[in-house]
Amino acid sequence: MAKRRVAIVGTGQTHHKSHRPDVSGRELIYEAVTRALEDADLSIKNIDAIIIGNMDHFEGINYVDCWSIDGSGGYHKPVIKLTTGGTTGSTLAIGGYHFVASGMFDKVLIIGWEKNSESDTTGAITTAFDPVWDRLVFAGAISGLAVEAQSYMAKYGATDRDGARVSVRDRKHACNNPYAQLRKEVTLEEVLASPMLADPIHLLDVCPRTDGACAVIMASEDYAEKITSTPDWIWATANRHKYTYLGDVNWGELDSMAEASRDLFKKCGITEPRKQIDVIEMYQPYSFAGIIWIEDMGIVPRGKGAEYIWSGATDMGGELPINPSGGVIACNPIGATGLIRCAEAALQVMGKAEARQVPDVNFAVSTGFGGCMWTDMLLHGKKKPNL
Repeated sequence: MAKRRVAIVGTGQTHHKSHRPDVSGRELIYEAVTRALEDADLSIKNIDAIIIGNMDHFEGINYVDCWSIDGSGGYHKPVIKLTTGGTTGSTLAIGGYHFVASGMFDKVLIIGWEKNSESDTTGAITTAFDPVWDRLVFAGAISGLAVEAQSYMAKYGATDRDGARVSVRDRKHACNNPYAQLRKEVTLEEVLASPMLADPIHLLDVCPRTDGACAVIMASEDYAEKITSTPDWIWATANRHKYTYLGDVNWGELDSMAEASRDLFKKCGITEPRKQIDVIEMYQPYSFAGIIWIEDMGIVPRGKGAEYIWSGATDMGGELPINPSGGVIACNPIGATGLIRCAEAALQVMGKAEARQVPDVNFAVSTGFGGCMWTDMLLHGKKKPNL
């Protein structure tokens, strides 16, 4: 249990693109940091500590905490690096929360970034898997997701058309987000006609590779309401990890999300998530996850995810909008991706999401996902949580 309440008081992100040859990694970080500081009306002198992370083996920079100083502003400040694979961005958010909630610091700057254009992404992701049992035959960004989708289809009779409906939704939502990399609507037919990567996943079912950065400022309750009149209060965090051996995964369900959701909702008194949560920013790297993982969260019963998606309930204007930003399918600078979900949820609670704003948001959920099927989650709220 936290010792003090913690709120997000400022966010900033780059305009995400497939390739940013105009800036270095440090300059990319600087863009996001500058926008977050401006959003909170703070200067770097007001920041007590910095947490930064990326998939460091992507760019081959081991000491990102030191290397990034010119961009992060961390000169002569406490700086720590966190990197946990796909969940790096959400881990950064959870780490920042605990830095402030513990009483260690009052104002923490949290930064996630990635220049995927300068990395061998799939080659690096492959190293997460066991070199004897998994790496040569299974590992990579797509294969595990295809197995998950096929397993779900076998259990519940879903089709690739159901998956495509999720991609159509998120790509439409992204058109309202000036920071998204992919801002173009697609049709079901275009998704299904796009090249097959690993059955049943088509090219337009999955996320792109992206250069981008995100920064979030968290503050203790002693400072949050002095910085902004609309802080985004962090009610709780949860995460669950699994074995890394792919043969141990319960394919077709995401057990880590199911367990993390139960933990998160129990901490916050959420008993009917479908009714009590107003918006979800989900780390959803491909379309079928948008069906499967809302079942793991307890939003709908097992096997009912596709029906709920087709009803329009998760579209903008629906009962429970998911990924108003366009989500990961619209941009994926991996080390920043989970933190972007956190920032987007904060914008929704703070009423600052502009064209992608969901009305009257009291509770928002942001998530992070790692390729070994692990999950991070945060619950964001307009009102202060109980201690």
